[in-house]
Amino acid sequence: MTAVPMPKASSITWARVMLRELRRNRLASVGLVVLLALGVMALLAPVLSPYDPELVNIRSRLTPPAWMKGGSSTHLLGTDSVGRDILSRIVFGARISMFVAVCTVVIGGSVGSLLGVVAGYVRGKTETIIMRLVDIQLAFPSILLAVALMAILGPSVRNVILVLSLSTWSSFCRVARGQTLSVCQQDFVSAARVLGASRLRIIFRHVLPNIVSPIIVVASFALATSIINEASLSFLGVGVPPSTPTWGGMLGEGRDHLRLAWWVSTLPGIALMLAVYSVNVLGDWLRDYLDPRLTN
Repeated sequence: MTAVPMPKASSITWARVMLRELRRNRLASVGLVVLLALGVMALLAPVLSPYDPELVNIRSRLTPPAWMKGGSSTHLLGTDSVGRDILSRIVFGARISMFVAVCTVVIGGSVGSLLGVVAGYVRGKTETIIMRLVDIQLAFPSILLAVALMAILGPSVRNVILVLSLSTWSSFCRVARGQTLSVCQQDFVSAARVLGASRLRIIFRHVLPNIVSPIIVVASFALATSIINEASLSFLGVGVPPSTPTWGGMLGEGRDHLRLAWWVSTLPGIALMLAVYSVNVLGDWLRDYLDPRLTN
């Protein structure tokens, strides 16, 4: 008797259900809108920016925002200590922050998840070696490790992505290993082994599709952590080169002018806070939506 294949759920239908559930959570919806706005701002930074972010105008230095006394409509969010437009630098800073965070999650998440799946499926010495590497990496505070590595490698966007990826992969590895151990106890994996399926087929056909949900949740929170870590490195002067506008770098540049020109640090700080908060809110919703044990 030939088994009748079950019809696959339409990806379009799944997306509609997900969007319907998202609309029910207003906070998560707002978070998604903010992230989309930041993404558009990052992609269209040269178009949306009113000025060159590196354009220096000493005559306009420390100009207040337009709504304050002494402000000017030509610089809506004011200028910094050398007359550079704050709005333009915030817009271009979004490009760096989002690019670094996304690349970090993609690289660190891919490497960590793959190693976690291998450790959970192969077991034995392979698992021991991989998990001891995870323990060693977790023994160092991530930001201190990142600062030390950046001091050795030197400031650049590429090095920031590399260093933050090295600080991120371990969390993905631990989650992927735990989920793989659970999935490998299921009957469909045992049946695949009995039928002679290869290790690669079992991993990519049966294991990975069943651990995607927790990996996505970890990725959402890792994205927020990467934004903060990039800003921290730039604030300390060991991240992205000072010539490149970043939110963390703007915070560092404005700390000497907090009393007289609070907007130099506060406004990029607000942008950083909104980005991280939106990612965390959306991550909370994803966790509740993708994990059936947490939803009613």
